Amino acid sequence: MPDFVPGVVLASRFYHEAIRPILDDTVPGLAHSAALIGSGSEVLGFDTPVSTDHHWGPRAMIFVRDADHAARADEIRHALATRLPHDFLGWPTSFAQPDPVDPGTRHLERRTTGPVDSLVEVLTVRGYLLDYLGFAGDREPASLQWLTFPSQKLLAVTAGAVFHDDIGLEETRARLAWYPRDVWLYLLAAGWKRIGQEEHLMGRAGQVGDEIGSAVLAARLVRDVMRLCFLMERRYAPYPKWLGSAFANLAAASRLTPILTAVLHAKTWVDRDRALADAYGVIAEMHDALGLTDSLPRRARRFWGRPFNVIYGDRVAKALLARIADPDVRAIPWAIGGVDQWSDSTDLLEAAALRERLEGLYRPTE
Repeated sequence: MPDFVPGVVLASRFYHEAIRPILDDTVPGLAHSAALIGSGSEVLGFDTPVSTDHHWGPRAMIFVRDADHAARADEIRHALATRLPHDFLGWPTSFAQPDPVDPGTRHLERRTTGPVDSLVEVLTVRGYLLDYLGFAGDREPASLQWLTFPSQKLLAVTAGAVFHDDIGLEETRARLAWYPRDVWLYLLAAGWKRIGQEEHLMGRAGQVGDEIGSAVLAARLVRDVMRLCFLMERRYAPYPKWLGSAFANLAAASRLTPILTAVLHAKTWVDRDRALADAYGVIAEMHDALGLTDSLPRRARRFWGRPFNVIYGDRVAKALLARIADPDVRAIPWAIGGVDQWSDSTDLLEAAALRERLEGLYRPTE
């Protein structure tokens, strides 16, 4: 195999050097956008040579207007299949059919003759977003809609790179760049409430000799602290495989990484409790620096006289919820947060078709 090239770099060159000349010749002057967004570790910049074993290679996404897609998409696909080179920078440009053992997975396939079966997609922005997010992207999402978008998908749509833009793809991405203020406050509140609901349980489990249960609770709290940091720094969290890698790029990582590592490596609940108390102190300082509520205690304290250190996350949540003005967000009957704060089911988070039904969870009960 040739030397590894980051997937976004490879896609950019593939578009400019191989795809664009074919488009200019086949459909001259066609307004389009070209990008690499959505699924794939390369979109987040975390691909490595290991990533080349599936669904990775010279590829790109070509977006055209709805009318042009209906009239010209097949013509464009045919031109690409018959005129793209069989390899680019040493990498095959064809992909095998989906692996029957691993449904949906496609591997690079080296060919020297015949049509190129590439992963160059010809799409519309509306169609792509409806399929990926269950939202057309032609306007700002409503408050409750934001809560049904997994952060990992919002990141995937707004990350990657746009190589050419005639039809407003960047404008659409800008609409999804970050949550409205009151939705953000609600998500922050939900993150703090999660911590408040479990921060005292880790020590109690360990106190009765359940170190395994204590360690599991501590790991859950570490994840909640990390995800709260993403929210406080206004960054979308990725899917679990890259949570730690993306966390390392946050400003909070330099202080929190050694502390959270100590939590995960601790052998006893007492050591976990001590390290978590330090972590709570850091995120309390971060919250205070945002200026979203009145100043709150920055140091962990004993839990109602019991020997467990807590930051009383539910109190931070209450203070944040009190600052929400949006009537739709204020009316949500419970602080469960966004869909990926209350569920980590891959099937649910990937099912864009369920998005509208999820909105019902956030509406007041009759």
